[in-house]
Amino acid sequence: MKIGCPTEIKPQEFRVGMTPNAAMEAVAHGHDVIIQSGAGKGAGFEDADYVAAGAAIIGTAEEIFATADMIVKVKEPQAGERKMLREGQLLFTYLHLAPDPAQTKDLLASGCTAIAYETVTDERGGLPLLAPMSEVAGRLAPQVGAWTLQKANGGRGVLMGGVPGVGPAKVLVLGGGVVGAHAAKIAAGMGADVTVLDRSLPRLRYLDDVFGGQFRNGYSSAGLLAEHLTQADMVIGAVLIPGAEAPKLVRREHFASMKPGSVLVDVAIDQGGCFETSHATTHADPIYDVDGIMHYCVANMPGAVARTSTIALGNATMPFMLALADKGWKQACADDPHLLNGLNVHAGQLTYYAVGEALGIDVISPQMVIKG
Repeated sequence: MKIGCPTEIKPQEFRVGMTPNAAMEAVAHGHDVIIQSGAGKGAGFEDADYVAAGAAIIGTAEEIFATADMIVKVKEPQAGERKMLREGQLLFTYLHLAPDPAQTKDLLASGCTAIAYETVTDERGGLPLLAPMSEVAGRLAPQVGAWTLQKANGGRGVLMGGVPGVGPAKVLVLGGGVVGAHAAKIAAGMGADVTVLDRSLPRLRYLDDVFGGQFRNGYSSAGLLAEHLTQADMVIGAVLIPGAEAPKLVRREHFASMKPGSVLVDVAIDQGGCFETSHATTHADPIYDVDGIMHYCVANMPGAVARTSTIALGNATMPFMLALADKGWKQACADDPHLLNGLNVHAGQLTYYAVGEALGIDVISPQMVIKG
């Protein structure tokens, strides 16, 4: 198979879909790897690193899309990239289709087969290709939230850990999954007073067992959420329903009872955001104010630490990429039901139910696709 990796073109996206190590593995398996010139530069990888791994350097994205059997990326294909996709081509990347009808329409029209990192599962019910970026985003969230809390950036002017005689910031984390656990751990490590809300009692027990007294947790309800919002200096939205649009947990009506200059960090923004007033921002212009409440809603937070993120993502995606290349997508998905869960689009048909429900589009079972 010919595997192509173009340069990411989403604003301030510095990650790259393949590391030189991943390219070397693919070449060792007998595949051809083509990398767009400069694709790895933002993550600290030079063209020479890919050449040493056995890959070929290609000048333009157009050449990559025109000749590759499989396209490996990080972020969802942008409008110009979607026009270059073709029938029978395999796309392996993050998609986040539920809040993105335009992308969904274009992928269906292209006739390509698209497997989404964020819906591939594992035997424990986890999301192994989302987890490394969730870990990065979770650990970044208190860091960017602390920056937003600074008065010069519109925040309350509260120091995360306080100082002797002055209390720390109060941080509320919504969701105790991978993002929430990492966010709470880092915020507590910065000295903040942290509470995690979740609706899974087993998860709350797990957090209590593993993290002990580092932070508190509570069973999420409308009343408890409203109570904590009035006290919070920072709220980190870390809610995920796999493949589906995120629920809107904090609404504009809540702002009247919140502290002026408090901060919302929406890590769920890729799935539409879990705050009613969230809209995607970029690293170049990351924050905005609604009714005196500061919002940080960067849609590719891990891109800020591109080298760490690229290596972490590459470690997770490599085995699946090799399976797709070695066997072809249909056999690879037939052999691995967890990879099959990543199938979102095939030949003009939507194959992921949560996306179909969010967008009102008919869905065909992925099992029917591979049998057909």
